[in-house]
Amino acid sequence: MSAQDLWFRRYHAAHTPRATLFCFPHAGGSASYYHPMSKALAPEFDVAAVQYPGRQDRYGEPLVPSLDDLADAIHTAITPQLRGPFAFFGHSMGSAVAFEVARRLERDGHPAPALLFASGGRAPSRVHDDGVHRRGDDAIVAELRAMGGTDARVLMEPDLLELVLPPLRNDYLAIETYRREADARIDAPIVVMSATDDPRTTEEEARAWHGHTTAGGSVHLFRGGHFYLESQGARVVEVIGGTLRDHLAGRYRPEVPAVQDASGHP
Repeated sequence: MSAQDLWFRRYHAAHTPRATLFCFPHAGGSASYYHPMSKALAPEFDVAAVQYPGRQDRYGEPLVPSLDDLADAIHTAITPQLRGPFAFFGHSMGSAVAFEVARRLERDGHPAPALLFASGGRAPSRVHDDGVHRRGDDAIVAELRAMGGTDARVLMEPDLLELVLPPLRNDYLAIETYRREADARIDAPIVVMSATDDPRTTEEEARAWHGHTTAGGSVHLFRGGHFYLESQGARVVEVIGGTLRDHLAGRYRPEVPAVQDASGHP
């Protein structure tokens, strides 16, 4: 099986796309979460949803409990995919994974994403341990109910929970033990997308993403809780598609000033 077949799911054909959008799932999530986004953006954009090990059709593979190790593996798989303009979209834990893959691409001399859409996640330097990965199964199920984003039927079915809980606990371990210094930056503009009523990420923690780029960015706020993408799907697609079109046409102007890099240059 090729790396493309192993790591990336393309649900809708895009034969001559304007750009590729790589989408990184949240904790416990899988590539299929981005099926609606793929349907809405294709064929103008090629949506490649990342499939982490240990879930859905990769259920038999070992889970990756380190976010840095996960980013290393995706970096290796994604490099041959980078033909033409591309951008990253990550939700919750996925925003940190996307950021780390972008850092590795830049480190190795590859182009940065045109844009990084950081959705529903704390900035890398603001991530902290909420202790979810150390809780019992009942407490994690309660967390799922509070966050939304999981079909209620899954939470009522023990056999389905047996499939959901191991990758979820693993991913909470990965994000809750992830640490990144405040001066870790990429050269791509960061488009922050966050819900003002998200119980896990404050607006300040979301806006702090702009301390992690030398290219500035913009902010889009929503209502709808941590998984606002589900109730605000049309507007989410409008923001992503519109921002990508503006960037490709040279019209995108960051609203948030760029920070300086370690050398003192913007």
